[in-house]
Amino acid sequence: MKNIPAIKIGLVAVSRDCFPIELSRERRVRVAKECRAKDLEIIEIETIVENEKDALKVLEETKEKNINALVIFLGNFGPEGPTTMLAQEFAGPVMFAAAAEERADSLIQGRGDAFCGLLNTSYNLGLRHLRPYLPEYPVGLASEIAKIIEDFIPLARIVLGLKNLKIISFGPRPQDFLACNAPIKPLYDLGVEIMENSELDLYDIYLEAKGDSGIKAVASDMAKELGKGNRYPALLEKLAQFEIALTKFMEKNLGASKYAIFANKCWPAFERFFGFVPCYVNSRLSSRGIPVSCEVDIYGALSEYMASCATELPATILDINNTVPPDMYKEAKDKARNYKLSDLFMGFHCGNTASSCLIKPEMKYQLIMHRLMEPDKKPDITRGTLEGTIRPGDITIFRLQGASDTAIRAYIAEGEVLDINPRSFGSIGVFAVKEMGRFYRHALIGKRFPHHTAVAFKHAGKHLFASLSMLGIDDISFNQPKGMFYGSENPFS
Repeated sequence: MKNIPAIKIGLVAVSRDCFPIELSRERRVRVAKECRAKDLEIIEIETIVENEKDALKVLEETKEKNINALVIFLGNFGPEGPTTMLAQEFAGPVMFAAAAEERADSLIQGRGDAFCGLLNTSYNLGLRHLRPYLPEYPVGLASEIAKIIEDFIPLARIVLGLKNLKIISFGPRPQDFLACNAPIKPLYDLGVEIMENSELDLYDIYLEAKGDSGIKAVASDMAKELGKGNRYPALLEKLAQFEIALTKFMEKNLGASKYAIFANKCWPAFERFFGFVPCYVNSRLSSRGIPVSCEVDIYGALSEYMASCATELPATILDINNTVPPDMYKEAKDKARNYKLSDLFMGFHCGNTASSCLIKPEMKYQLIMHRLMEPDKKPDITRGTLEGTIRPGDITIFRLQGASDTAIRAYIAEGEVLDINPRSFGSIGVFAVKEMGRFYRHALIGKRFPHHTAVAFKHAGKHLFASLSMLGIDDISFNQPKGMFYGSENPFS
């Protein structure tokens, strides 16, 4: 995926001048060795920070070596002033970790007291209003620190991705989907750029792409991807023209940003002018780390992008759509295992999910739009969805949302797609999330989240939660287990 950051981690040790500097150096070397044993690319910074001038030398070294994420390692107690100054001045995400003591026979001359030093460091981080990544238990031996650094990489991708991201939207957010009409002010708080355009702009760039020399190659690639699911081969060149129009617009308008995603108006006027639905093209772009959300859902696109940064896999956006009928649940009880009926729901969208995430994907037409726009006619302008059952496996549903008061809220819940035939249309699957019924009522409805959810095709809750904390977002809901009450939950019900 070219549209998400490649992380280049620097490892720097710090040392309090009344502690042996060699202790920090040796412990840093052991951490780097353990990282390499895990195939983690890491750049050791030779300067050990004892004072402010050392911190400045480290900053220069990070620039020279194109380091974009920094691990500050307390090999001993560490000097909290220069240490936190380094974190403040470094341009990318920062993680802190501290060395545990290794042996009982080294607790006089070889004791580092980093366990103690990290407390002072955290106090100084607060003085500077910094929110670095502090792992759940940030102290360990070299092998344990290497594992923590491995967990830091997805967080760094998310944070760097957002700070270099532009969301390109086309069309006004529809009246029928007012939930998508969220304030854009919080985007700027996150460091995300937004470029809003009209539907006429979208039609203009589509017409401009007509006759582009790359259309046939893209159409051929589409045919190869669809295989036997290519039910409308004559439509592919139109779709290829649309894909080229979007990608060229993105390249031309990145500006100061490094990455871009889309939030586009996709119906009902779209079909009458373009002559197709954009769903399949959206699915193809999402497979390259360029989510395209439906219905101009800006925060939906942002949520998808964060999911892709967390997993390095395509994400999708689906409606938290419909309940599973009781008879279906009863018939599939062995596949539903220990999930209650209220733990299940169907995730659905018209046909925008990457082919790699679907079983036997086929190009079809959008049934809902067809009955609205082409009743009693053979499908024409509503063709272009990618439909199929979503593959069983682990998922995370996630959404970041700018609320009406411009506060930012989020939710995260891990679950799975079950191997149950959804017996319906679109990109669709039967989803299972523990205590989904309560989560739906007290988090999704209770905190006014809209119908779209981003789906990561992997358990990514740990990384998404930690990245939200680094971004300064504290209102994060999750599916609370039975016996753990939501604030709004009636304890007597």
